[in-house]
Amino acid sequence: MTINCKGQLIDLTSPKVMGILNVTPNSFFDGGKYKDGSQMLSQVAKMLSDGATFIDIGAYSSKPSAEFVSEEEELQRIVPIVNLILEYYPETLISIDTFRSEVARICIENGAAIVNDISAGNLDEKMMETVAKYNVPYIMMHMRGTPQTMQAMTSYSNIVKEMLFYFSEKVSLARSFGINDLIVDPGFGFAKTLDQNYEVLQQLELFKMLELPLLSGVSRKSMIYNLFQQTPEEALNGTTIINTIALNKGAKILRVHDVNEAVECVTIFNKINS
Repeated sequence: MTINCKGQLIDLTSPKVMGILNVTPNSFFDGGKYKDGSQMLSQVAKMLSDGATFIDIGAYSSKPSAEFVSEEEELQRIVPIVNLILEYYPETLISIDTFRSEVARICIENGAAIVNDISAGNLDEKMMETVAKYNVPYIMMHMRGTPQTMQAMTSYSNIVKEMLFYFSEKVSLARSFGINDLIVDPGFGFAKTLDQNYEVLQQLELFKMLELPLLSGVSRKSMIYNLFQQTPEEALNGTTIINTIALNKGAKILRVHDVNEAVECVTIFNKINS
């Protein structure tokens, strides 16, 4: 199971870790934490030295009821950071967390390697066409509505069955555009209640039937901290537990704020399964 990032084949037989870099002032955990380029660079350096294979950069907070950000502002936030990282760490495989095709296009032209789309093309009909044109891996997440409306859209008769149907349709559409490398993300916390998140986690191995790499992104999310009436700052231990469960159920990429701890999960998982 490999994906092609800028001509480099990444083997996902051994799971990989994707470090999160939010360049938003309002992300739920690290929003506004990095005040300037040098702070962002030192965080990237830390994540890379801790063992991250990918760095996922987002400039539009998709937390529930996050405020709208214009395309211009998203570009002003994200493009300079892509350039800065690649200037100092040119080998970095950058994933762009955006649902806008124009943001994806400009970032890929500036050296980004992957597109990570929370809407799987639903919020921009040109997205799949753009991804196919530039032949980059495409992460498709399950969500309903928009970040502003998704928490009101949590009614399912059988959530996992509906998600599998959603992904089978999305995969078929992506293939029709000629996208080669697809990754699916169940979208923990997106248009799902706390109980629904755990129902999806409990049945995560069913997503193997899609025969695509699975990305799990639970890092410090409300499904963890609300369970314990905690804050995101206190949710690292719960994140590590769920990362381990996700690996056991077939996850190939862990998207996290805390790279070192996730790499330890992968190392122990590999040791047990070697």
